[in-house]
Amino acid sequence: MFFGDMMFTFAPIFIGIIFIIVLGFIIFRILSSIKQGIKNKNSPLLTVPAEIASKRIHVQGDHSHTTYYVTFEVQSGDRMELIVEGKEYGMLVEQDLGLLSFQGTRYISFERQK
Repeated sequence: MFFGDMMFTFAPIFIGIIFIIVLGFIIFRILSSIKQGIKNKNSPLLTVPAEIASKRIHVQGDHSHTTYYVTFEVQSGDRMELIVEGKEYGMLVEQDLGLLSFQGTRYISFERQK
C-alpha cells in the first residue's frame, strides 16, 4: 500500500469523525437550550429591587451576531447577569435603581425608580 492510497482511505474517515463531532455539538447545544427554557418556564416570576451594576456585549463572527448582557445587583449583594435585547440594552444605564423582573435566567423587564 502506498502513502497516497492511505490518504484516500483516511480522508473519508477523518471527515466523517469531524462531521459526527460537529453534529454532536449542535445537538448538545439544542438540547441544553431546550432544557434551560423548560427550567425557566417552571421557575417563579420574581420582581426584586436591583441596581444595574454593569453592561457588556459579545460579538460573534464579523458583526453578524451580538449578544447583550446586563449585570444586576440585588439587595442581598448577589449579582446576576442576564441577556437582554439590543433595544432594551440601550435604554439601561449603569447605577440605575429599579425593579428587576426575571424568570429563572430569563430577563423580563427593569422599571427605573423615579
